[in-house]
Amino acid sequence: MAQIANALPASLNGLFQQDLNTHGSQLTWITAAFMIAVVCFEFTFGVLGDLFGRRRLIVAGTALVAAGSTVAALAPTVQVLWVGAALNGLGAGAMFPGSLTALTAVTRGMRERAHAVALWSGFLSAGAAVSPLLGGMFAKIGSWRGSFWVLVGLALISMVLTLVLATESKAPEGRRLDVPGQITFAVGLVLVLYGAVEGPESGWTTLPVMLSLTLGACFLAGFVLVELGADSPIFDLKLFSNRAFTVSSVVAVIGMLAFLGSCFATSMWLGPVQHQDPIRVAVPFLLLQGPAFLLIPVVSRLLHRVAASWLLTSGFTLMAIGCLLCTRLDVADPGLGAFVAPALLIGIGFALTVSSVTAVALNSVPPHLAGMASATTNMLRDLGFALGPVVVGAVALSNAGSAFATNLSGTVLPAAETAAAREIAAAGGPIAVNSLPPGAPGSAAHSLALDALGSGFSTAFLVCAAAAAVAAALTAFGLRTGDPAADGVPSPVPPSHSDRAKPAADAARP
Repeated sequence: MAQIANALPASLNGLFQQDLNTHGSQLTWITAAFMIAVVCFEFTFGVLGDLFGRRRLIVAGTALVAAGSTVAALAPTVQVLWVGAALNGLGAGAMFPGSLTALTAVTRGMRERAHAVALWSGFLSAGAAVSPLLGGMFAKIGSWRGSFWVLVGLALISMVLTLVLATESKAPEGRRLDVPGQITFAVGLVLVLYGAVEGPESGWTTLPVMLSLTLGACFLAGFVLVELGADSPIFDLKLFSNRAFTVSSVVAVIGMLAFLGSCFATSMWLGPVQHQDPIRVAVPFLLLQGPAFLLIPVVSRLLHRVAASWLLTSGFTLMAIGCLLCTRLDVADPGLGAFVAPALLIGIGFALTVSSVTAVALNSVPPHLAGMASATTNMLRDLGFALGPVVVGAVALSNAGSAFATNLSGTVLPAAETAAAREIAAAGGPIAVNSLPPGAPGSAAHSLALDALGSGFSTAFLVCAAAAAVAAALTAFGLRTGDPAADGVPSPVPPSHSDRAKPAADAARP
């Protein structure tokens, strides 16, 4: 349910652009608003679930998704759509830790827990694979707004099923909210990501962008200081004294940035750039997300028979190759055949890594820290998901803007067309010029804008390939064969004084 809400805009970006007159960074914010809300409050929602019950948390999160989808369905402007996406993100931020904790609370032993995590991850990918197709189908027969109304109906059904069938569980001992940590983390992250999204179009040296980046960095530094002195931190920095946990945390961010960055680039390439039908936009997502669901039994068995470090290295390598193949795509070719091989490689790579990175994190710490380790890894993974669209949008739109300006300067178009195209690009970037109807002032520069966007997003795919390659190298050399954590054996790190006060029930918290 939560992942359907997350992935729904993937096939609809082109329609958002047409109906709501959006430009590049505004489309980025639709996806970013969702993921930022997830990342900022996921830790706090985990604590609330421990205190008041995981089933209550899931129901509350589903209600937020229903409310957010209603706002999105009725949105008259893209700014209101951002609000709907953010509400959906808050709901998903409650459902992700609540559902995973509910599963781990009823599993017995490491093997059963690994199977549950693989199953949970697979169904997330199933939701992400089906969601763009769902959005495309309803956009085809009616309007993109209809797909959000379907999401409202699914949320209401999910609430009823959860209330009737789910088992309530809590772990309130030793758990309390870390308000200073939550505030500094959320404000710092939002400010930094705002600067990263707006920088390519507004200019990296403009006052709002520079101020947001500077203040964001200060708040995040304050967050580190707050957590070091907190009695009940939401982000226990002591975990990073363990090498295997540190490596798995870094690759969770970099590797997931590569994955969701490539997904966002695919969505933008087929939607706002090539203006393809939403159903066709959804097809590659079956290959990007489907393998993680279809390979649930395979990944579950591999986690018990193959060192997680090998699975991570293999998976990230496949993702890097797939992203590299995407750099060879021709923006003037609307065919989907060229997407099959790269999307399948990225999808299989993601299937091998998404559960493995959680397994390494859990197995790298002693049982009494498993809850905090899993919560931290989930947050860092989702941070990578949040950074993916932001980084891809910044790289692609910045490069496309520079390329378009260069192409336009050397063009032989009539002066009036050149001036109109330059003015439109200054307001909305080359993606606005690319969307001009034939005959409109500046539309003669359409091919220049299309070429510039193709170059920009090819560079973005290259960045995703580099990120996946770095993640593969880190796991290959940072998690050596024979490392207990990489082979599935918990690390014998002694607990600190504050850790000894935490109950064994923490081990069930993701």
